[in-house]
Amino acid sequence: MKKMSLRTRVLTGAVAAAALGAGTLGAVSANASAPAAAPAAAVKADTANRNLQQSTHLTVDAASKAAQAALDAAEKEHQRVSVSVVDRNGNTIVTLRGDGAGPQAYESAEKKAYTAVSWNAPTSELAKRLAQTPNLKDIPGTLFLAGGAPVQVKGAPVAGIGVAGAPSGDLDEKFAQAGAAALTK
Repeated sequence: MKKMSLRTRVLTGAVAAAALGAGTLGAVSANASAPAAAPAAAVKADTANRNLQQSTHLTVDAASKAAQAALDAAEKEHQRVSVSVVDRNGNTIVTLRGDGAGPQAYESAEKKAYTAVSWNAPTSELAKRLAQTPNLKDIPGTLFLAGGAPVQVKGAPVAGIGVAGAPSGDLDEKFAQAGAAALTK
């Protein structure tokens, strides 16, 4: 292959750059002048369709109301607790750390709420099941101690309320139940 002179190489490079630039400019110009694509048509959800399912979720306001009711119930008994409310999927909606609550209470409240909604049962009942199935405690994110209460609509769990920090799980669960009861008022 014959070696090109410097002048030929520069000229060939300039032509290639010009062609590339013209192609890029043309593509940009074509895109700029093309009409916008029509928005995708909305899919209408037919609730009679067996492929769809409706579910009920707590609003942030309702979750806040429940958490505050649980915290108020604890404060009336001079208990320093944290309260957490999670949605049906176990995602935290709101957590309140009461004045003077211990550092472990925050995370424990979230785990109790998650456990209650996951099994649709108070965590005190679930703790009793550990005797028959001790490996339940190995499930990530769960805490099988009294203090979690499920929130149900037509028997199905829609949220969980967890309370932690009182000297007994029975008190924690009493306050969680007060939070759940506030949603029926």
